[in-house]
Amino acid sequence: MIKFSSNFAAQIIEFLEYRAAMGIDVRSNEAVLSFFDNYCYEHHPSADKLTKEIVRGWISDEVARGRTGLPNKVSGIRMFARYLGNDSYMVPANLAPRNPRFTPYILTDDELLSLFCAVDKTEHKSDPFVRESMLVLLRLIYTSGLRPHEGRLIKRKNICFDTGEILIDKAKRRKQRIIVMSSDMLKMCQSYDVKRNVVANGNEYFFVNGKGEEFSLDFLWRWFNRCWAAANPNTPKNKLPQLRVYDLRHRFASATMQKWLDEGRNLYTMLPYLRVHMGHERFVDTAYYIHILPENLLCSPSVDWDAIDSDVPEVDIWVR
Repeated sequence: MIKFSSNFAAQIIEFLEYRAAMGIDVRSNEAVLSFFDNYCYEHHPSADKLTKEIVRGWISDEVARGRTGLPNKVSGIRMFARYLGNDSYMVPANLAPRNPRFTPYILTDDELLSLFCAVDKTEHKSDPFVRESMLVLLRLIYTSGLRPHEGRLIKRKNICFDTGEILIDKAKRRKQRIIVMSSDMLKMCQSYDVKRNVVANGNEYFFVNGKGEEFSLDFLWRWFNRCWAAANPNTPKNKLPQLRVYDLRHRFASATMQKWLDEGRNLYTMLPYLRVHMGHERFVDTAYYIHILPENLLCSPSVDWDAIDSDVPEVDIWVR
């Protein structure tokens, strides 16, 4: 568990333990409250009551720092306030501004190559096994089109090292699905598993550091940004395109559709397979990727826009 330092630390831990005892995955709550705890420790070190000034000040600080996910953060702090009771300030649910839809950054082949070269070379100053884990984890997210938390929280027991099948049980809206790794990715995971078993210390998650602990979402994002900066040493950090781990998933979708178009397949009939593999609840979420394809692909006769905007048949299997 993350270490909390403010005067709310004990109450935060009790709140997380209470929700965990109810069978709820508290990782998202823990991440939100860690930001809140840091803010309170820095700006309200003696506060012991959840006031309007503290809560709204924290939200304003999140906005000023350009952090996203504000609706989820407001929801998290509302649950914490409800748990505390005792006249704790309950922030209105509609207070947080809506985050604008983030336009995916589609990496070019050269950018992708440079990024993974940097991933392979980036070392942790005190834990060499971090690099071993990250170079496999980030490749798995990319080659399988996973959401960052789906890759980060894969359980070892959910991997079949014979067939390459992985049960994704940390999916959005708790909707499980099975994906199949490529043969190269499977070999890499098999090799990593041998090393992992030396340091795992019984941790159920597949990706761990040298202490046998799973990675936090915050660590994954910081490591990824460090590698992105290392891949572009001649570009100032404030001039670099904003890149997220999630953009590896976008690149997977783009590359898959490019492959289908090169093979002369019709996207109208193929997109439902991509939808199932990526775990989208709505077809429109998969079709969205067509709108961000390079302009020359948009002119392809394989893209039937009228069909894309209408209902399509459901499928239950993934076709390579």
